[in-house]
Amino acid sequence: MYSAGSLFQLLRDGRPRTRAELAAETGLARSTVTQRVDALLASNLIGPADKAASTGGRPPTRFAFNPNARYVLAADIGATHARLAITDLAAQVLAQSADDLLVAAGPETVLDWVDRTGHELIRQAGRDPADLLGVGIGLPGPVEHSTGRPVSPPIMPGWDGFDVQGYLQDRFGGVVALVDNDVNIMALGEHNVAWSDAPHMMFVKVATGIGSGLISDGRLHRGAQGAAGDMGHLQLPHGADIVCRCGNTGCLEAVASGAAIAAKLAARGMQASTSFDVVALARGGNIEALQLLRQAGRDIGEVLAAAVSLFNPSVIVIGGSLSQAGEHLIAGVREIVYRRSLPLATQDLRIVQSTTGDRAGIIGAAVMVIDHALAPAQVDYLMSATPAAMS
Repeated sequence: MYSAGSLFQLLRDGRPRTRAELAAETGLARSTVTQRVDALLASNLIGPADKAASTGGRPPTRFAFNPNARYVLAADIGATHARLAITDLAAQVLAQSADDLLVAAGPETVLDWVDRTGHELIRQAGRDPADLLGVGIGLPGPVEHSTGRPVSPPIMPGWDGFDVQGYLQDRFGGVVALVDNDVNIMALGEHNVAWSDAPHMMFVKVATGIGSGLISDGRLHRGAQGAAGDMGHLQLPHGADIVCRCGNTGCLEAVASGAAIAAKLAARGMQASTSFDVVALARGGNIEALQLLRQAGRDIGEVLAAAVSLFNPSVIVIGGSLSQAGEHLIAGVREIVYRRSLPLATQDLRIVQSTTGDRAGIIGAAVMVIDHALAPAQVDYLMSATPAAMS
């Protein structure tokens, strides 16, 4: 039986439908459809759209998803930056803010920034705080998604086991608060914007660190403890003498990340300490930076070649700050992946640059909240528990 929440899922694609069309799609009686539609209209989650063509008499009204019914607060926290945005229920950014902020400053400092900046964005956008659907945040380390707590994050002192979810709920009126690894939410954002027709996708973030997010059968694959995709700490045979910040040696991240490349350039006398410095040198035509980026792509390709044979994605998207340096990084990845992976796994494989750029994280954080809060059972609960707030 289609509840109002289940019926609402049909309308989330944005295509207006009449009551008769909804009855035909669901097999429900017209009277039941009318009851469900009226409940969704009262919640403001849907609204009247254009009139349908009439076969005689008054033309029937079509109904469509109303993405402005509520809004979401989405945060993307990196090692050295923080981005925050308000989005509608279609994950379209309405207002945003960004700042240089070290995640190593600790959870209270970072989350207080989210609290303060989030409330300011809500005020600037003229939105009612009661219409906030939820808060989503991505963090640059392992996260137990079910509890919203970071787990032994190597670059996040003071964050281990911290109740990020509870902290945000306390400061935003008890709304839904969801937390995940930053690469997972970037994968969600990229998939939502550019690759919704690709059910199997890998998103690889190459920045201060390296990680990946996996989309399988159109859904984010987190693994048993949320550690799926942590490719940055797989070992490269030729990096055995390089110590990684995780304590092991030879990790891909220690060899090919933005921080690793910046360190190599600095050792050669160049002004480079961050991924952004590497990108600036590469864009300026610095030969050594370009060569190191190409080699970093090959090193990443070594790990991805095995992943392609195991996971068999149809597209690999390369994102993160280093992806903005041009084609050299991606060319190195393609060189190795197409040479080393099984022909069957690569015959239709595309390896491309991210289209969402630095928006991937905030879009993905919004999608994470929207998909959770607008699931059928949640919509049914939302309408039954808070009808006044939704009207």
